[in-house]
Amino acid sequence: MLLLTAFRDAPPPGWEEGLLHWIWQEKGILWDIWVNLIHANRFAMIMEGLWLTLQIAAAAVLIGTVLGFILALMKTSKFAPFRAISTVYISTMRGIPLVVQLLIWNYVVFTSPAFPKVLVCIITFGINSGAYVAEIFRAGILSVDHGQTEAGRSVGLGASQTMRLIVFPQAIKNALPPLCNEFITLFKDTSIVGFIGVQDMRRIADHITSRTFNAFVPLLFVALIYLVIVLILTKLLYMLERRLRVSDLR
Repeated sequence: MLLLTAFRDAPPPGWEEGLLHWIWQEKGILWDIWVNLIHANRFAMIMEGLWLTLQIAAAAVLIGTVLGFILALMKTSKFAPFRAISTVYISTMRGIPLVVQLLIWNYVVFTSPAFPKVLVCIITFGINSGAYVAEIFRAGILSVDHGQTEAGRSVGLGASQTMRLIVFPQAIKNALPPLCNEFITLFKDTSIVGFIGVQDMRRIADHITSRTFNAFVPLLFVALIYLVIVLILTKLLYMLERRLRVSDLR
């Protein structure tokens, strides 16, 4: 409700003198920042949208990782039906735009108004991400030299033991960098959840714009938040890759 606070409430108390008076009279960038971010507690609302975005992304990453791992095993299986199911699933999820999938899940599958929109988003992003994660894991498994498998079998390990003890550790290590990139992409893709009414950062920025008639400040602020988080994740990814390279040289 704070977002709907009437614009007539501005300027704030005590504006008649000092810095607030200058900001209000000049109506420059500081005035725009105050109106779009400070007035009516709008900054806190954007932060609430950020927290919701992070929750959706984290839950979707978990679902996508588990689902992708299962699909990768199916794709590399010797059982033809498993390979066929995995191939069809991956091709379908990668071939349909994510926003269309979100709308289908919301308006076709989960049609009940009582069904939580946030859960719809988590399911959509998790299922979609699973297709990309599956290909990443599959590539990681195939990147392990076949001689590693033969070496494991030669010392008496069974097929499952060889996969679990020798192939998987190396495959996951090889898959980590592209996997982290997929998670960064998923985080940015959450900006479309406003299409079904979820109050994420972008949606709240739109609401602020509708009250202040200023799209520059709220959208730029949201863009900076996305940029900062992505830069932090990218830095962590770089540190991880550097650590993996060091371990490879030992």
